[in-house]
Amino acid sequence: MVEFSTGAAKQPFRLSMLIYDKRYRSLTIQAVVFILVMLAASWLIDNTLRNLAIMGKTFSFEFLWRRAGYDIPQQLIPYNSDDTHLRATIVGLLNTLQVAVLGCIAATVVGVVVGVLRLSSNWLIARLMTVYVEIFRNIPLLLWILVILAIFTEVMPPPNAYRGDNPAASMLMFDMIAPTNRYTAIPTLGMTNPPGTIALGREGLSWAFIAYAVVIAAAIFAHRMLRRWAKGVQERTGQRPTTWWKSLAFYAVPVLVLTWWFGLHLIPPVLRGFNFTQGINLDNAFVVLWLALSLYTGAFIAEIVRAGILAVSRGQSEAAFALGLRPRRTMSLVVLPQALRVIIPPLISQYLNLTKNSSLAIAVGYMDLRGTLGGTTLNQTGREMECMVLMMGIYLVLSLLISGGMNVFNSRVKLRER
Repeated sequence: MVEFSTGAAKQPFRLSMLIYDKRYRSLTIQAVVFILVMLAASWLIDNTLRNLAIMGKTFSFEFLWRRAGYDIPQQLIPYNSDDTHLRATIVGLLNTLQVAVLGCIAATVVGVVVGVLRLSSNWLIARLMTVYVEIFRNIPLLLWILVILAIFTEVMPPPNAYRGDNPAASMLMFDMIAPTNRYTAIPTLGMTNPPGTIALGREGLSWAFIAYAVVIAAAIFAHRMLRRWAKGVQERTGQRPTTWWKSLAFYAVPVLVLTWWFGLHLIPPVLRGFNFTQGINLDNAFVVLWLALSLYTGAFIAEIVRAGILAVSRGQSEAAFALGLRPRRTMSLVVLPQALRVIIPPLISQYLNLTKNSSLAIAVGYMDLRGTLGGTTLNQTGREMECMVLMMGIYLVLSLLISGGMNVFNSRVKLRER
């Protein structure tokens, strides 16, 4: 047997091959670039430390354990001015996460609805959605924040406008929500546990939340097992058994039982004196920021959804219509699941943009991470470098977590090639 071998494979390694051999050239370039970047970073850090030493400063985060000395109106955890700057930073971070999570949910709902309606055969609805998208996309977010703030400040009625038998203003959503020029009153959760005894409070609601989480996790597991069983039956017999009512029972029955046992119900806000009580009074700074971020980002998501739907072949819809599916069922069962593979990658960028754009909260006085760590704490302590480095690191971690989580979801829904 005659063996053929290339001469290049027998050539001994020489230093010149790091430049002239394409097998090693890319590694050489990467190593050189990495060394240059590390040298530039070390020079920048050394220069910064030298300049801080000249000004009599040291690079230290010990200021985080000092007394903050300022109040934060919006709090998800207990906080007062005697707490440390570290706790103030945590409160600001939680406020950022709150508006980011709720904003992503609302923007997704708005974007999907508007994106689908833009393709509606109804000319008026399609044009109205186009106007919404073009207006919100082409005006800066900061201006929308200020416009919505002006609407809440100048247009919304004061709390006393809801007083009397014939009030000047009326509550929304079955008398559950009362927007005012100072805050927005919404209902809160109450419960009776066991039935007949009142047990309001964070401790009782925490146990209820844990119970609901366990029940929903068990329902998800049972639903997956049911789908696996139905798929096995379909592969053996060619017919898929009806399982939707069983899946609905897995979720609905335990939730309804827990709701009855804990006695969970909504407690609407009630005007007593000069303010609403019993419910939750959301600061208008949070409501304005949440609305602006949701509507602004929703316009971009709408275009992503519209592009994803148009990327699905028209033959898919025609085949669904030929099988007797109605347009709404065709959209939800045939088109959107396929469009999701096109929608998710750019959707990740919009979630990242919304999270980072929440730093504009300082424009309405909402104390998020930028307002606490990058605002009051920075001004009080004079630790500009430490505050900026810490804030940049936190935003970087948040962005990586969002991107990583969405990429995992994207890997599960993307097409897999054989």
